[in-house]
Amino acid sequence: MLKPYKTVLRESETEFTEKKSRFIGRCFPVKSEEEAMERLSGIRKLHYDATHNCWAYALSTGEQRFSDDGEPGGTAGMPIMDTLIRREIKDALIIVTRYFGGILLGSGGLVRAYSKAASDALSDAGCGLMCPCTVLEFAVDYPRYGGIEGFVKANSVVDSVDFLENVRFRVTVKDESVVDFTRELIERTDGRARPEAVSQRFMAVPLTGSAEYKQQ
Repeated sequence: MLKPYKTVLRESETEFTEKKSRFIGRCFPVKSEEEAMERLSGIRKLHYDATHNCWAYALSTGEQRFSDDGEPGGTAGMPIMDTLIRREIKDALIIVTRYFGGILLGSGGLVRAYSKAASDALSDAGCGLMCPCTVLEFAVDYPRYGGIEGFVKANSVVDSVDFLENVRFRVTVKDESVVDFTRELIERTDGRARPEAVSQRFMAVPLTGSAEYKQQ
């Protein structure tokens, strides 16, 4: 059974300067170690002249990795990872690029700087809740289409509508709403529409109070 989890909604990039050192924080949605490493490789090529490219990722599979990339042990990769852990974020990669400015920050200063860079990048990426959903398929005859169109659009994400010998829908509904959605649809079509569950997937709902869905 799919379980909800928090993730990031988009890529982000933030930057600040601390005692002449430049810190660039980036956050990426990722689904696998391979995708995370591809992103990291791209940043390393982009910032080939940087002093450090430190990173951490956490996946919904439970896998976690981080790297100090030459910074003193525990001052970079772990603070970045701690940011992901504290906010309970999965399927995300954070990379913090540092250009050394000539002034040593000390262990405490490094931890604070990398934590800030990671936190800023994560906040800018936006967080969403990955909700378990069920994909339903059903068909209605043309005379009943107008009576359910508004209801279906208001209570599901419409993946496709095919106008054939009848009107065939493929929609995504949050698991918690499937029973009510199905019952209401059957009533509105006098029992003619019989939604069938064909698969499950996640759908990201922004944690900003917006009702807009972002399909995954």
